[in-house]
This record gives sequence, C-alpha cells and structure tokens, in this order.
Amino acid sequence: MSRKLTALISLLLIITASYGQEVVRLSLKDCMDYALKHNYTIKNAQLDVLIQKEQNNETIAAAYPHINGKVELNDFLNPQKSFIDASSFNPSLPKGHIIGFPFSLNYTGAASISVSQIVFDGSVFVALKARNAVMESARQNSQVTEENIRYNIYKAYNSLVIAYRQYDIIKSSLGYARSLEHDVEITRENGFAEKIDVERTSVQVNNLSTDSISISNMLKVSEDVLKYQLGMDMAVKIVLIDTNVEERRKVASDLLAADGSYDRIPEYNLAQSALKLNEFNLKRYQLSGLPSVNLIGATGYNYGDNKFDGIMSLSNYAFNSMVGLQVTVPIYNGSLRRYQMYEAMLNIEKSKNSIEYVKQSIDFGLATSRTTLKNAILQVQSQHRNMDLANDVLDLAQKKYKAGVGSNLEVTQAQTDQLRAQTNYFSALLDVINAEADLKKALGLLK
Repeated sequence: MSRKLTALISLLLIITASYGQEVVRLSLKDCMDYALKHNYTIKNAQLDVLIQKEQNNETIAAAYPHINGKVELNDFLNPQKSFIDASSFNPSLPKGHIIGFPFSLNYTGAASISVSQIVFDGSVFVALKARNAVMESARQNSQVTEENIRYNIYKAYNSLVIAYRQYDIIKSSLGYARSLEHDVEITRENGFAEKIDVERTSVQVNNLSTDSISISNMLKVSEDVLKYQLGMDMAVKIVLIDTNVEERRKVASDLLAADGSYDRIPEYNLAQSALKLNEFNLKRYQLSGLPSVNLIGATGYNYGDNKFDGIMSLSNYAFNSMVGLQVTVPIYNGSLRRYQMYEAMLNIEKSKNSIEYVKQSIDFGLATSRTTLKNAILQVQSQHRNMDLANDVLDLAQKKYKAGVGSNLEVTQAQTDQLRAQTNYFSALLDVINAEADLKKALGLLK
C-alpha cells in the first residue's frame, strides 16, 4: 500500500513540475490578441462599453409606458376624528357640546393599477437622440485604451527580443574569453606567456561574467514587464518567435512614406465625440424650457368596513378609474436653466479647443517621430558598419594569435571593441524600433 502511495505522490509531483514548466510560444500578434482578452485595463474598458449599452437601454426604457400596481390594507387602531358642535344637529343639547366622529372606518383597503406614458419631454427626447453618440464615445475610449496597451506591448516585446540577442552575444563572448584564458594559462605554464597576460584575460572573463549575470536579471524583469502588459501569470514560461529584428529597418524605412490621417487616430475621434455630446447637452437644456406632457391613467377598487371580515364581502368594494393629461410648464427656477446653457456652451468651446489641441499633438508627434526615425535608421546603419569592422578586426587578431605572430592583448582588445560595437548596434536598433512604434501610433497604424 505504501509503495502505491509513494508512486502516486511521485506521479503528482511530475505532473505538477510539468505544469509549472509550461512554455508558451508567442509572436507579436499573439501578444496583441492575448492582451485583448486578459489585460485588466482593456477588460475594464470593454466592460465600460457594455455598461454604456445598458445605460442606453435605461434611457429607452424611460420612453416606454410605466405600469405600477398597488395593494393597500389599513387597520386604524385609533381612527382620526373630526369634531363638530352637536347642538347644531340636536337643539336639545347645550350649545358648545362638542363630539368627535371617526374620520374613517376601522379597516380600509385599495387595489389599483396606474399607467403613465411620456408624450413629450425635452430631456428624454435628447437622450434618445444622443444614445448612439454616447455609445460611440464609449467604444472610442475603449479603442484608445487598446491602442495604448498595443503600443506598450510592441515596445516591450521588441525590447525583450533585443535583450535576448545581447545576452546571447555576451554568453558567446564569455565562452570565447574563457577558452582564451585557458590557452593563455597553458602557454604560461610552458613559459611562453607572462602572469600579466593571464590576469588580463581573467579580468575580461570576470567583467563578461558580471555583465552576463546583470543582463540575465534584466531579462527576467523585461519578461515580467511583458507578461504584466499581457495580463499573463508571471509563472508562465514564454518563448518569443518574432526575433528577426533586423527586418525592422526595412519596415521602418517604408513607414516614413506613409500619409497621416486624423480619422485613424482614436484620440481625435474621441475628441470629436466629446464635442457631439456637449452639443447634445446644450440641446437638452434648451428643450428643458418647454412643457413636458404625460398621459396618465389609473383604475382599481377600494373598500372600507368596521369589521375585518368585511374584506371578504364584495359588496364593500367600489370601482374607480381615471385618465388624464398632465402638462408641466416650467415657469421660474432661479435662472438655473440659463446658467446650465451657458456652462454647456463653454464646454462646447472647450471641446473645440481640445480637438485643435489633439490635431496639433498629432502633427507634432508625426513630425518628431519621422525625424527621430530617420536619425535612428542612419545611426543603425553606421553602427552596423562598425560592427562588421569590429568582427573583421577580431577575426584577424584571432588568426594572428593562432599563427603565433599576434598577442593575446590584441585579441582581448579586439573582443572588447567587438562587444562594444555589437552593443551599440543593438542599442541603435532598439531606437529604430521605438521610433517606429511612435510613428505608427502617430499614424494610427498600430494594430
């Protein structure tokens, strides 16, 4: 029995370990799609759209007939009394003889149904006309949120890809440096190298080892940043598959020729919607000065008796009904409507200013991101040439060292220069990717 239990526990541990090592392969598009379903900011923005839909339904419901039922049963333990001078009805009684009559019977009740229907109400009328604009504003606000998350994911994903590449380069350089350190140590043991040569290579190995650990820790942080943007569990292992970042140069260069359009920018569309809503708000206050008209109607039965069992007697019930037209005319409210209209007009002017500001921001973003991207492309081209030259210099130094006509100092220096050139190249490439993301956002093409 204990062996079976042990085997079962071992199997559970294996399954748990396998689950803990779950690996998810992600392209950039996969990340965008995943965030749309799991990022909490996006989920809340999508819920806001659904909430607005229900609020619109509430507005529609206000225009439908409202029907209410009412059942009432009253037990007057001490009925209110009406007092009269009894001598007015009985001259034999002295004048001023006051007696009280119950104001109601001991038990009364009523059952009724009432109906009301809005015929005209300015506020409801405008709300019905504005509901599509309100819904569109909610959708556009959700689109702004989604675009901001896409922008963050785009930069985080590509930054992580480049960090992986830099980490691979550091590991490769570290491996070669350790091999060189081993060769120099053997050469010293054979009397063909000095202690300083060994120490020089050891210093480089230590520096590269430290850099490797530092970048490894930064990779973990960068991965967590990406998972946070996605709304993904931090324990999930991820593998990025869109790793050909060199292609970004060509894509970014083509992007420079793209034309801008305000209509593609979610913030601009949102500002336009805000203007429409403020215009509807002004219309609402203007129409609130008109009379509101409602149709009303009610029907039911009421009864009264001094005994409770009279409730069962149909003869005690009386039918009643009514219909009516209710017109409410606003006359004076302390000039409140005038102040509300003036405030609404100011908000319209503010919305117009916001639209111009958004347009100006888009134009500024386009101009600066184009210039930044051009400079970044030039810089990455220059750094790529430097990296090629550094690779050639290192290759030549290694060949000379193996042929016995070069020193390990040459190799160490060439390797240091190569590592610096590679770091500068990938840093410039990251600048291209970030500038591309900025330009795509300014063009409204970040999908």
